[in-house]
Amino acid sequence: MRQLDKGSKKLLNAWAFYDWANSVYTLTIASSIFPIFYSALFISEIKTVEAFGYEFKSTALITFVTAFTFLVVAFTSPILSGIADYVGNKKNFMKFFCYLGSSGCIGLYFFSLEYIYLSILFYFMGLIGYWGSLVFYNSYLPDIAFPEQQDRVSAKGFSLGYFGSVLLLILNLVMVMSQDDAETKMQMMRYSFVTVGLWWILFSQYSFYWLPKGTSSGHKVTKTVLFNGLKELKSVWKQLKQNLRLKRYLYAFFVFSMAVQTIMLVAVYFGEEEIAWGSDEAKTTGLIVSILVIQLVAVLGAILTSRASSKFGNINTLIVVNLIWMSLCFYAYFMKSPLQFYIAASIVGLVMGGIQSLARSTYSKFLPETDDTTSYFSFYDVAEKIGIVIGMVIFAFIDQITGSMRNGILFLFVFFLAGIILLFRIPQRKSS
Repeated sequence: MRQLDKGSKKLLNAWAFYDWANSVYTLTIASSIFPIFYSALFISEIKTVEAFGYEFKSTALITFVTAFTFLVVAFTSPILSGIADYVGNKKNFMKFFCYLGSSGCIGLYFFSLEYIYLSILFYFMGLIGYWGSLVFYNSYLPDIAFPEQQDRVSAKGFSLGYFGSVLLLILNLVMVMSQDDAETKMQMMRYSFVTVGLWWILFSQYSFYWLPKGTSSGHKVTKTVLFNGLKELKSVWKQLKQNLRLKRYLYAFFVFSMAVQTIMLVAVYFGEEEIAWGSDEAKTTGLIVSILVIQLVAVLGAILTSRASSKFGNINTLIVVNLIWMSLCFYAYFMKSPLQFYIAASIVGLVMGGIQSLARSTYSKFLPETDDTTSYFSFYDVAEKIGIVIGMVIFAFIDQITGSMRNGILFLFVFFLAGIILLFRIPQRKSS
């Protein structure tokens, strides 16, 4: 096979197409059908499960497991990045995590409370596989695209992932909702997990066929190389002390991102448990429709946020968006009807895409003049993951202790308020 030239259209398309392959995981497994399936495993009166020697509230258990997985990701991703940069054979690493994640998705077909440890392992594999493959996928970008091409091809990957994941979710929705009884609906949900795994494996082959093996150095991985990524993060932390604006922005980002990511990861579980849908069929339909609404509105939200930031400035726009998130926490605490949930989903979609894209672009603008942007963005990603861990653990702890997810959502108000205060403290001009 002839290796494609850097910047060639076919190579750029092959890279972007991996988003089409793997984004189905985040929408079907992380955000929609699996949370509905998991919640349906529990009898309405019994919402606890025995695991690891404790009795957990069902939603608290899955939140704790998710938090632990992100903790593993946070500590391994810089190590994996260092290996990828040094060894060069990143395609094999990317394949490993792709197949690990897709196998986990297929394994979710067998998820049951009777075999809770094996079931949690499959869930863990899917999450680790997704985020692990992204480390190497993202590291390919400077290898396959010139600087002036990178923004465009990155956006193309996002678009392909968005349309691919929505397409499969609609197909899975048809599979589930075409059935009359609850037991058959559950079986269709199990099949949907298999379709995600197969979709991920099948469509990733096009990317794997054309992506280069990597710029092989011929060197072996040593202990020094293994911890290069962690050393780079330590170096960035030291440099932050000399950049007050970037340091204060990272503090603000860490706090508000913690709350945003937690809400996004628990939203469907909250809707399943706390909203009075009337029937199981109405619940399943309503939750999946809500996810579709969020996805559709998120595109509009990203556009509106981008325009607002160009007119009013990034920090001012982020302050307003955080105010909206803070108001959502109060609204969610009191909402009970499906209509109220749909309204909340629309608002979440509107501010979800906007705050994520604006947060990253603001960080990029505040970076010092350096050729080593990779280390800074690795630091950003690790900070985001650790924030998710803290947010999820706090939420799960409140849910477990109080027995209500509403209390956890309301508590996240504190993080948005702290984020707003920290955003106000960011210097308007660059200072050292």
